[in-house]
Amino acid sequence: MYSYFEGKLHEKTPTYAIIDCNGVGYMINISLHTFSKIKDEEKCRLYTHLSVKEDALTLYGFADKEERVLFRHLISVSGVGANTARMMLSSLSPEEIFQAIVTNKVSALQAIKGIGAKTAQRIILDLKDKLEKLGGDKEILFVEHNTKREEALSALIMLGFNKNLVEKMLDKIIRSEPATITVEQLIKSALKNL
Repeated sequence: MYSYFEGKLHEKTPTYAIIDCNGVGYMINISLHTFSKIKDEEKCRLYTHLSVKEDALTLYGFADKEERVLFRHLISVSGVGANTARMMLSSLSPEEIFQAIVTNKVSALQAIKGIGAKTAQRIILDLKDKLEKLGGDKEILFVEHNTKREEALSALIMLGFNKNLVEKMLDKIIRSEPATITVEQLIKSALKNL
């Protein structure tokens, strides 16, 4: 619902930030990773995720889109809630979590408060393939190609192509093309190879 909030940083603590957006103060829960990245900037932008429950609407904010992508993957795992995912992102950097998942390092995830052996194994089991599909290395997850890839993917699926085939083709193109590739170029290149 909300992609990001940008405004004056009114207050900042290790667990939340209050951003003043044209006279309205939004309290946004943050991780220590985001806390260290936003420093004491007068104006800041936090990419957000809105968690909706029966009794609460809670905003979670991230200094960059990559951390938000990883947060959303983490909360998709059964037994991992938003607060647990935030705790993970406060204990390890997004890159360290990514590497722990794709390299099966259960001990690295278990070292995080609140994560037991079974939860760590479930996170790896559920997310390893998803993160590897994003390229098998953190560069595909941690670049803006992700939105371009999603736009190209939905366009090609609407044209009637098989989703799995298109995903593999797009990942291959993204790894070999420059970072400046546009969505249109991505679609054209995929159409030539499908």
